Amino acid sequence: MKKLNISYVVAMFFFATIMMTSCSKEIDEMAINDFQNTSVLKLANATLSETFETGTKTSYAAADVTLTTGVWNINDALLGTTTSDRKTGTKSVRIQNTGKLTMKFNKTNGAGSVEIKHAVYGTDAASTWELYISSNDGSTWTKVGSTVTTSSTTLAAQTFVVNVSGNVRFEIRKMSGGTARLSIDDFAVSDYTTTGGGGSGGVATRDDNMGMGNPSTAVTNITYTTNYLMVKTEYTMSYNSVKRIPNWVSWHLSSAWLGTTPRQDNFRSDATLPSSWYKVVTSDYTNSGFDKGHMCPSADRNGSVADNSSTFLMTNMIPQAPKNNQITWGNLEDYSRSLVAAGNELYIISGPYGQGGTGSNGAKTTIGNSVVVPAKTWKIIVVLPNGSNDVSRITTSTRVIAVFMPNDQTCSNYAWSYYRTSVDQIETLTGYDFLSNVPTTVQNVIEASVDAAAIN
Repeated sequence: MKKLNISYVVAMFFFATIMMTSCSKEIDEMAINDFQNTSVLKLANATLSETFETGTKTSYAAADVTLTTGVWNINDALLGTTTSDRKTGTKSVRIQNTGKLTMKFNKTNGAGSVEIKHAVYGTDAASTWELYISSNDGSTWTKVGSTVTTSSTTLAAQTFVVNVSGNVRFEIRKMSGGTARLSIDDFAVSDYTTTGGGGSGGVATRDDNMGMGNPSTAVTNITYTTNYLMVKTEYTMSYNSVKRIPNWVSWHLSSAWLGTTPRQDNFRSDATLPSSWYKVVTSDYTNSGFDKGHMCPSADRNGSVADNSSTFLMTNMIPQAPKNNQITWGNLEDYSRSLVAAGNELYIISGPYGQGGTGSNGAKTTIGNSVVVPAKTWKIIVVLPNGSNDVSRITTSTRVIAVFMPNDQTCSNYAWSYYRTSVDQIETLTGYDFLSNVPTTVQNVIEASVDAAAIN
């Protein structure tokens, strides 16, 4: 063995020390930059990621600005750099009044889902905004998902399920809030895929809408006036002809159900009810102060005109307080579709509870022709990676989200996650037996737990 040259070892030690000292600042800066950029990389397969860091625009006047991803038109908005501009780097888009942020270029390989960070500017009031998509170079635009309400001073992520192939471009429109300003940052789009936004599971399919079981053992028999089973292609329900609302609605959700069909808005009576039963009409809700609140959402069934139109049958509606329906409930619907965009399929059951809610015109127990106003709304969501033989894949580790929230105008004081509870608790209140197709040993675990997953 050769003897070590001590002088050489000492020299190399001092050389390494000098190099480490000189590089430490550069390494620290790289770590900080990596940390700042992680938020835009959280969306799986995000191939278009705009952080708004490279452009300059200091006035609200409409103008085209060249950013990293391409040219954007920024109208009644600017690139803000102040401490009141909520941002992950040094800049974000600040939009006032009814300003717009528009891509003037196409993403050529479609879009699976879109994630956008948003917050109020400074201490401004809350405002609302919407996402739009164009597949014809901006000639016409279609709204994506639900209207978003921004009320937090901390950036939060909003995910929209798109699933559109080919050339696409997007536009953000601020809808309300008066002089309140809105911060937008970290715009990320994943590629279109046939498996729901690039998930790692199998190919998404349309599965049994009542795959988890019949919670109230409803039967399609006219003598079951308060527990009448209605099986439609798009969803299954138990209908209560006395209360004139559903007891529960059950549906399967995967990317196979989703598309680009516009919202039909053709609310109408359900002619498939027994002829002797009263059929709720849209005027039963007129000036009531309550929304015609979908149980199975329109945006969960936009794969075809027939699919979407089916969700507007009045048997799928309950009188829902506007701030429950449009904000808290709507945000949970958007979150559910973001889980689908991440490669999951969901089994969802929702319904009303009790009697007596408060809408925009005050408290009521019924509206129109004796349509019962529920006191609460509830929903149960079973989350599985895309695959087959779904019931057999449910284990004690399967994520189950259950919520129980007030049907009133105070509901939106909290995020939907605040209202999380256990399936057991909803069973105790309603008397239903949920997830009855799942083995009892598994049910006992997943129905007793309360979902505690972090929500962005």
